Amino acid sequence: MNYFYHIALLGSPLDLLTYSTEKLVEIGTEVTVVLSNRSMNGVVIRECEQPEFTTLSIGEIKPFYYSETQIQIAQFMAEYYGCSQGEALNLFVPFSRNVSDAYQRNSASSISVTLSQLQTHALDFIRSHPVSLLFGDTGAGKSEIYMKRMDEVLSEGKRSLLLLPEISLTPQMEKRFRNHFGDAVVLWHSKMTPKQKKVTLEKIYNGTAHIIVGPRSALFLPIVNLGLIVVDEEHDESYKSSSRPRYNARDMGVYIGNLLKIPVVLGSATPSLSSYAKYPFYRLRGGYYQSERTFVFEPSLEALTPGIDTKIMENFDAGHQGIVFIPTRANFKYTVCESCGYHVECPFCSVGMSQHKNSRALKCHYCNYTEMLPYVCPKCQSGALRTARLGTAEAVEHFGNLSRELRVQQFDRDVITTQNKLIKALEAFNNKDTDLLVGTQMLSKGHDYHDITLAVVMGIDNLLSQSDYRAREKALSLLIQIAGRSGRKQNSTVWVQSFNESFFRAYVEDYEQFLIDEMKLRADRYPPTRKLARLLYAHKNGMKAKREMELAVQQLEQLGQVQIVGYGASPIEKIADKYRFQILLRSDKSTDLIRAIKQVKSSLCEIDMDPIEFT
Repeated sequence: MNYFYHIALLGSPLDLLTYSTEKLVEIGTEVTVVLSNRSMNGVVIRECEQPEFTTLSIGEIKPFYYSETQIQIAQFMAEYYGCSQGEALNLFVPFSRNVSDAYQRNSASSISVTLSQLQTHALDFIRSHPVSLLFGDTGAGKSEIYMKRMDEVLSEGKRSLLLLPEISLTPQMEKRFRNHFGDAVVLWHSKMTPKQKKVTLEKIYNGTAHIIVGPRSALFLPIVNLGLIVVDEEHDESYKSSSRPRYNARDMGVYIGNLLKIPVVLGSATPSLSSYAKYPFYRLRGGYYQSERTFVFEPSLEALTPGIDTKIMENFDAGHQGIVFIPTRANFKYTVCESCGYHVECPFCSVGMSQHKNSRALKCHYCNYTEMLPYVCPKCQSGALRTARLGTAEAVEHFGNLSRELRVQQFDRDVITTQNKLIKALEAFNNKDTDLLVGTQMLSKGHDYHDITLAVVMGIDNLLSQSDYRAREKALSLLIQIAGRSGRKQNSTVWVQSFNESFFRAYVEDYEQFLIDEMKLRADRYPPTRKLARLLYAHKNGMKAKREMELAVQQLEQLGQVQIVGYGASPIEKIADKYRFQILLRSDKSTDLIRAIKQVKSSLCEIDMDPIEFT
């Protein structure tokens, strides 16, 4: 007797395919199948009737399976984010039939957490809501509240998941939580070795891991008895996947919490407007630090000015440490010929390449194409090449020349390439072996710096002027997050290069008022009051991608279910040798967007629901 099953191919954009086997296979089991003479892994979704066509046989039946809940989550993701079930399931780590998954209860912790009266009120608030937003100032003690709530969950015999926006945040958070929970804490992230992942998974399977900490991928681990999901720094864009499926881990965390009927806590000093509008929040003001921050605005373009140099040396001479934020890593973003105006671009992307002096190369930060640093213009052969748009490496060199004694560290993804390098860089800074950190947005990612009395913020106007309805929110949030790294023990100065002092000064110490005003500004146009979707078309043949987009526009106009905000070439028209076009859609309800998109979707179309990036 043959059994017939619908199989989701892991990582494949194809719909469910039908295969047969002489064995009865449990739903959710991982198997191997053959497609176009290639062996692929798949998941048994459901049993079906024998089809009219001839089917291939299922190959190996593996000792891994996806739970009913995992399949249900994947089906929701496929429907909402416009991907296949196989693409959604490929995010998950399956359960294993070869190991015990019996939960081992252990509620012991090595250090007790003592909360202030305000923190206790915040804890009471998040206890009383299935989904809550902890809107807490930098240094207000959100982590202690998380730990106290996790203690309570542990005492109930359940586990907790702590999501962080980036891997770079895990070392300090791991140390803090291990001091409290000991070996019950495990980390999960993409930089782990296969051996480390194997050990961690064994602890998750057998239940000795009670607190799981990691970036968005940790949301898809095989955790039984999950009792709490915490999404720290919930505003961070790193929770949104930039590749298919383009899910938002914060929103999926809330969905999974609702599905499992467990509480979800979102936390941030600068919460997203969507979360602020959607969920009940507790405003946790103040913190452990009584020092003051003074904001100084310098009306200037992004440049190393005498004012910045003077302030850095004054801070260094006083025996203090500082940080400098620059939006662009490497040396310079653009290389231009002064004779003919030729702009050195990546041959595969319509963007300028960044200059990396140490490796004597130009590198594209979109597709990673690299070529030797040119000495003459590729077009007119003149030697009049100049660079524009300051980068971190150039700033490090500049500040290092101010004084031989000033110890400067570059802090971006060009230098901090591993967890060990990150840990060493932070330890060196906190041990005062480094005087000045110069970096990109990594500086704002929630690291604890003990003795910063100067924070310099450059290029903030570049963020504010982007063609993005969230530009004001992103720029202000970034400024507040960077400013929050300073003044933890002593009074500090935040030096901001900007021509928009009136905007920043109005809100930099009252983010909630900004959210209230921004809500009025976006009303009836953009989220959170309206829903957005972006349709992306990419192909090496630019005309083909454009025709597909134009055909979809015609069909959408005939349907009339949703509003077309705009369409055309993407701001960065070519990436990795593919030409890109897009359509931006708006509607009152997600269901209307999904219904319309299904009717115009093609093989070239990639769906970005609730987009947060438009370039």
